[in-house]
This record gives sequence, structure tokens and C-alpha cells, in this order.
Amino acid sequence: MAERRDDENESRRILERIERETAPGGASFIARAAKGARDRVTAADADRSDPIEYWGTRIGRTLGLIIAIGLLAWLVYVATRGG
Repeated sequence: MAERRDDENESRRILERIERETAPGGASFIARAAKGARDRVTAADADRSDPIEYWGTRIGRTLGLIIAIGLLAWLVYVATRGG
């Protein structure tokens, strides 16, 4: 009987989580992903009291993003050119 109650409680938690994630007032998956990407590139998690770490993190992550986009564009170019 206790196992059944545990299963019911877990099912309720799962359904409540799904309801929160899909609620019209809540942030959509795309909005959360965009905010996470923006926070990652702008070094929101870096220590702001250390300007070298903060700016180094921002510059490094921005360069990494630019290089990744460049490699992706190159891959698309090579793939569409036929070799």
C-alpha cells in the first residue's frame, strides 16, 4: 500500500512539474534556453569582483561562440558544395 502512495505522489509531482513548464504564464523552453545562452556568453556566473576573470571569461566565451558559428558555416558550405 505504501508503494502505491509513493507512486501516486511521484505521479502528482511529475504532473505538477509539467503543468508549471507548459503554463501560458511560465517561460517557454525556447525563452529559458535563450536566457541560459545569453547568461553563459555574458559570464553571468563569473566573479564580478575580479575584473580580469570577468572580462577574460566574456572574451573567451564570445570567441568560442564565434568560432563555433564559423565552423558550422564552413561545414554547411562544404556539405552543400559536394565535397
